Amino acid sequence: MTAGPLGDYQPGRSVFHRLPVGAKLLGLLVLSVVAVAFRGVPTTAGLLVLAALCCVVAGVRLGRAVRALRGVVVAMTLLAAYQTWQRGAEHAFVVVGALVALLLLATVFTTTTSVERMVDAITRWLGPFRRFGVNPELVALAFSLMIRGIPLTLAIAGETRDAARARGLERNPRAYLTPLVIRVVAHARATGDALHARGLGDE
Repeated sequence: MTAGPLGDYQPGRSVFHRLPVGAKLLGLLVLSVVAVAFRGVPTTAGLLVLAALCCVVAGVRLGRAVRALRGVVVAMTLLAAYQTWQRGAEHAFVVVGALVALLLLATVFTTTTSVERMVDAITRWLGPFRRFGVNPELVALAFSLMIRGIPLTLAIAGETRDAARARGLERNPRAYLTPLVIRVVAHARATGDALHARGLGDE
């Protein structure tokens, strides 16, 4: 299966595995604000170093980090070229470097946090909103399905691309996008039918 930018959970005993989900999300949020509020070469360079250290401490395998970046390398390359053309190489480094650092930090989060822990945390956080009609378990289930659906969608995209390439149609967007959309929608409908059969989401 193709590894996405979100990565997959990797069991371990690092400090990041032991940190609460909320603390890791808060840290990611703070660093995102820092990347925007204090934009500059020193900030971006610091974030890149910090992201690399976090990957090492969390035990994120080099291959997994490379695969996480490979999924967005085309977009990052185009963005770097555009920023260089518009505002110079230094600004391109600040923008693209910060995005790469945040992507690696997000990979650290998903690599060290199981879906079950995320779902438990969301259910706990939404508990006070139950009085307003919010169903925390249902929201957590939707979140879980979304997280699990991302790698599956990427896998379907890879299989569809390989099939189009095998037929010599890799340059034909219709040969790639049409079966991709059909398969993704079919999977979503099958998932919905399975949930409906179990009485979930009927209320």
